[in-house]
Amino acid sequence: MCETCGCNHNEMLVAENVLENNNRVAAENKKILDSKQILTINMMGSPGSGKTTFIIKTIEALKSETDIYVIEGDQFGSLDSDRISKTGVNVLQINTGNGCHLDAMAVNHAIKKLKPSKNSLLIIENVGNLVCPALFNLGEHQRVVVFSVTEGDDKPIKYAPMFHEASHCIINKTDLMDFIPFDYNTAINNLRKINHNLQVFSLSALHGTNMDLWLDSLRKGKQYLFHKAKL
Repeated sequence: MCETCGCNHNEMLVAENVLENNNRVAAENKKILDSKQILTINMMGSPGSGKTTFIIKTIEALKSETDIYVIEGDQFGSLDSDRISKTGVNVLQINTGNGCHLDAMAVNHAIKKLKPSKNSLLIIENVGNLVCPALFNLGEHQRVVVFSVTEGDDKPIKYAPMFHEASHCIINKTDLMDFIPFDYNTAINNLRKINHNLQVFSLSALHGTNMDLWLDSLRKGKQYLFHKAKL
């Protein structure tokens, strides 16, 4: 169990200290990333939502335009980082063991090892979990939560903190909507109840369909960082 999930008073105090220390390191990460104009995405979602496939499709579309780096978080193994490395980008694996999320310190160490170049794109694939990752700021510029239509249109309501803290939401596996009881309008309404500022992209990562708006948003994010650094 994560150390932030305690239920008594002493455990709650420990949790507060853990989050306070994490936020301090996250601020350091953000300062480093801003100084080099490295657009950083914290990619979150449950196991099986399609995060890794989505990341690979994003890399394939953008790697000719910018340097891309990936920090891959999993409890055990390197299956996803092995898949991502086949795209030719630099990827660093973090195994958390029984830990259910990445934290800012782990990301800090990974950034120093990867040494991403200026004006690049850094994608952090968090551990598959819709609970604890929402609590931990990594110093990222965007928090993206991926959920697939196979998970149900009530997912935003059931895991409200995750969707409340996100800046972007990917509704993935839309190619399956004709085959399962998923109501798209209900899903959108549920997302808006939790976070009316959320940018939502509906697509099928597996087939690479409807990816254009998402890719354009990344390009705009990189441009924003570049112009911000010039002010």
